Amino acid sequence: MLPWKRVLRPLAALLLAAAAATVPATAAHADSAATAPSSGWNDYRCKPSTAHPRPVVLVPGTFGNSVDNWLALAPYLTVRGYCVFSMDYGRLPGVPLFDGLGPIDASAGQLSVFVDKVLTATGAAKADLVGHSQGGMMPRHYLKFLGGAAKVNALVGLAPSNHGTTLSGLTNLLPYFPGAEDLLSAATPGLADQIVGSDFLTRLNAGGDTVTGVHYTVIATQHDEVVTPWRTQYLSGSDVHNVLLQNLCPLDLSEHLAIGLFDRIAFHEVANALDPAHAAPTTCASALS
Repeated sequence: MLPWKRVLRPLAALLLAAAAATVPATAAHADSAATAPSSGWNDYRCKPSTAHPRPVVLVPGTFGNSVDNWLALAPYLTVRGYCVFSMDYGRLPGVPLFDGLGPIDASAGQLSVFVDKVLTATGAAKADLVGHSQGGMMPRHYLKFLGGAAKVNALVGLAPSNHGTTLSGLTNLLPYFPGAEDLLSAATPGLADQIVGSDFLTRLNAGGDTVTGVHYTVIATQHDEVVTPWRTQYLSGSDVHNVLLQNLCPLDLSEHLAIGLFDRIAFHEVANALDPAHAAPTTCASALS
């Protein structure tokens, strides 16, 4: 008989390590949005312009926070005239550096509070949401169950875990280790909720992927090694634009981490989704734009 306790510990650690590829290592945690650079990023004095009338809320991925996930995209959007805000969510007691590990339905409640704060500060009627990984999927709970559809114009997901992930097949091992899934759920529910077939995802996707009135964009990379298979990131619905980076630029080698952190080809497509009336074709040359 296998020594289950000794087996389960490294299995859980392996799952954590695989998911940790979604964000870079960081030496300091953002305790508040005010710690981020501003010039529009988390500047609550920012008022949306006529050209960009909606504030943009950036939602980080699992293990990420309001600063480290957006060191490139937030400035990319602010210099283009957007009011940009980023949030922290899903903190677990005793876990000092990494966010996005709490139950995802509770994290969606934190998003609801944050969006209300941003709308009050900016005077805007609606916001646009841009999220990476879990941050591209979690807002769908807010839109579907917490009244967010009335306050959000568009949701743009960068490599979102919309239909869960097998972590490249790693989660297929769980049935062979009795108690492993319960251990994972208890320790890091934000990870367990993203496993293919989880109760959370079953509820989220029941009755359709989208809600009326919100414009959805999914930007995926075929080199994704975390949200696997990558096609599960796509959404179905009448107002959905699913994008594969390699169809825009075959030379783009971005994987799950890079697409959210520094891929300017992906960022160009984000800008197109936020302002479709002035969208310009995204190509390999967009890396220099």
